[in-house]
Amino acid sequence: MRTTTILMAIAWLAHVPTTLEAQTADADAVKAVVQSAYVEGVHVNLDATKMRQGFHPDFRMLMLRDGKMTSVTLEEWITRMEANAKQNPNAPKPAVRADFPVVDVTANEAVVKVELYRDGKHAFTDYLFLYKFADGWKIVAKIFQAYS
Repeated sequence: MRTTTILMAIAWLAHVPTTLEAQTADADAVKAVVQSAYVEGVHVNLDATKMRQGFHPDFRMLMLRDGKMTSVTLEEWITRMEANAKQNPNAPKPAVRADFPVVDVTANEAVVKVELYRDGKHAFTDYLFLYKFADGWKIVAKIFQAYS
């Protein structure tokens, strides 16, 4: 009985590094998607191609305004941002910094908390939700808090 327990413990310990390595690899992949598609594609330089690569086509951004929730699709969001860029072609580009204090991956699901700063000012706290598809991690939803 004691030998069986020891062998089971050794087998479990042998499995732990593989699981931790997989979780670390997934967390790194999730952060890379968020950095490229969201931080760079949305905030550093509007890049619809990067956004479409990292966001799922069925993505929804959920917003709570005056107690009412609304949603915006990926294409609606891109259209709004492109229209704003056309109206303000000479708008200065702020220095953008993004911190990821939470990256939580469970199997094929992930959530990332993003603290986004523009020119040193806290602009947004975002919660991005991702699924792992056959072609990689995709951002499927976003909720956020904007700061003045």
